[in-house]
Amino acid sequence: MKKRTFIKTSLAGLGGMFVSDHLGAESTGRPAEDLWKWSRESVYATETPRGIRCLICPNECTLKPGELSDCHNRINYKGKLYTIAYGNPCSIHIDPVEKKPLNHFLPGSTTFSIATAGCNLACLNCQNWQISQTSPKETRNYDLMPDKVVQQAVKNNCKSIAYTYSEPITFYEYVRDTSSAARPAGIRNILVSNGYIKEEPLRELCKYIDAANIDLKAYSEDIYQKLTGGNLKTILATLEIMKEEGVWLEITNLVIPTWTDDMSMISKMCDWLANHGFSDTPLHFSRFMPLHKLTRLPATPGDVLHRARETAMQSGLKYVYIGNIPGLDESDTYCPSCGEKIIERTGYQVMRMEISQGHCQHCNAEIAGVWR
Repeated sequence: MKKRTFIKTSLAGLGGMFVSDHLGAESTGRPAEDLWKWSRESVYATETPRGIRCLICPNECTLKPGELSDCHNRINYKGKLYTIAYGNPCSIHIDPVEKKPLNHFLPGSTTFSIATAGCNLACLNCQNWQISQTSPKETRNYDLMPDKVVQQAVKNNCKSIAYTYSEPITFYEYVRDTSSAARPAGIRNILVSNGYIKEEPLRELCKYIDAANIDLKAYSEDIYQKLTGGNLKTILATLEIMKEEGVWLEITNLVIPTWTDDMSMISKMCDWLANHGFSDTPLHFSRFMPLHKLTRLPATPGDVLHRARETAMQSGLKYVYIGNIPGLDESDTYCPSCGEKIIERTGYQVMRMEISQGHCQHCNAEIAGVWR
């Protein structure tokens, strides 16, 4: 395989760099009897009279031999369930951690980001549908087993590995084994996820995950079903479990015109967060851009995002951000005690930080986060 060179981009602009140096592209196929290179037997599955049932997410796909799961990367092969998303990422980048977005987790550091094809939801607004709504059999992939991911993260001076872009729950075994291998090397692990996962596999994964950004797409079961094919109940449970397991959490809510921009619904969502111990959890309101199956909608107006932020702060949330609109003060961090700006950002770059050992340098109030 020919070596591909780095394609450098601005951290403040595109927010990272593509990485393919020393990584060979490989095509994918079905598992062979010798457990074909890109497959592993699924760790959460059970036999039923109707086929093999996957037990990782609430979809609980039940597959007959040869059938592919809803997430496009699990297959019933000769009566056993296999993932075909293992060691074959289709996307590899070095990103600022702020791009995930994580504003309170090792700010200013870089994270080695990987994704395979596949997702267990079918969001109408998906920004990465080219890889999320397809199978690893259909994408151009890299040969990058867990030990190589860790090696690349160390080589590129990344403080963490991020499982991101598509849906890491669907490449569960790859995430678990890579994050387990990263810990002895001093590399942290970040999950950027829709949170649509069952409790048992989630608690197992939390043993290795240090930080997560979870998409809380709406505070309505009806909208969740129509917009994503998932349900709200599972996502709320995921947030509570991850908090209980000690994972640093940040939450993203994409404000979509006519879908999730109702201030009454946003107020209820923020009240739930405040009342369930998430007042110190950063909440990111993100601007919707017309993509995938919602191209006829307008981009989210700035004033709607400002109102959403004000609503969240009135509910008692202390760290509320606006994303996807450059140049706003609402991307900076303010001390909830004295009101001073303690982290100033331009794009994804940290320009100034006035936090010392987790405390505001102005009033010494504790600032929630992982700072070193």
